[in-house]
Amino acid sequence: MKLLMLGGTEFVGRAITEDALARGWEVTVFHRGHHAPPPGTRALHGDRTAPGGLAALAEGEWDLVVDTWGGAPTAVRDSARLLSGRAGRYAYVSSRSVYSYPAPAGQGEDGPLVEGSPDAGSTAYAEDKRGGELAAMDAFADRALLVRAGLILGPYENVGRLPWWLNRIARGGPVLAPGPRGLPLQYIDVRDLARWTLDAAEAGLGGPYNLVSPTGHATMAALLDACAAVTGGDAELRWTDPAPILDAGVEPWTELPVWLPEGESYDYMFGGDVTRALEAGLKCRPVEETVADTWAWLRTLDGRAPQRADRPAPGLDAEREAALLGL
Repeated sequence: MKLLMLGGTEFVGRAITEDALARGWEVTVFHRGHHAPPPGTRALHGDRTAPGGLAALAEGEWDLVVDTWGGAPTAVRDSARLLSGRAGRYAYVSSRSVYSYPAPAGQGEDGPLVEGSPDAGSTAYAEDKRGGELAAMDAFADRALLVRAGLILGPYENVGRLPWWLNRIARGGPVLAPGPRGLPLQYIDVRDLARWTLDAAEAGLGGPYNLVSPTGHATMAALLDACAAVTGGDAELRWTDPAPILDAGVEPWTELPVWLPEGESYDYMFGGDVTRALEAGLKCRPVEETVADTWAWLRTLDGRAPQRADRPAPGLDAEREAALLGL
């Protein structure tokens, strides 16, 4: 297979690129040149947001294009149009954020969607991703695969959620652990996303797929216990009910990454129906493996994970944590 990876140097794109290389595929990475792509790839440079930025893609043919773009849908539109006659399939890594909020637990791919346009500039994340989906479908029709990912964790993470928990627990001492312990989570290891996406594209699948683990694949306790086990520190997880955390004004998801108390936001983020993806071969590795491999990667960086410039670094201030714990 000949893969054109639009991006391919960070997090999701890098995981997909590495998976393709491991399969023996011929991989071309088109990127801006800010980060080095994995060894073994052919690199083409360009800025999709600049006039003439796709010039390096004027020639060439590929079996598959994978696109992780999350900004203005016009970038997906222009890329997909340019490549529609020279690429077999187009996999667009979208998001479950394209579903209208609120969404009930158990909602599948046929749920109501936000408005979006392939001709729009950048507006908001959900609308941008929906516009990207429409752009891919306009150019590739049923040859477009829409990968609606949820929470993504694993090595190379540049959003900071799991790295924050690992670093916090590695520091040791009493740790605010948001309860309940058995709160079911729904996420996808970036490498499982990569493997499924390439398998599905190679099999000729098209249309939308929710791509996260089944609800309850892991729990908050399983996630944080795994962090404590791999970091080997003296952390003491102090499980705390949601009410005092919320009463103190702590923001779920951002100040306490991954965690959401039960309610509308929880159902929206952790309640997706993944029947279609499971039937199409999705397999999810244990949370302990995701945590251990992320910690091993993080240690190669002395604990300093990369952080996307367009996302604020998550995490709870140490003084606020101590106050909540009565320290």
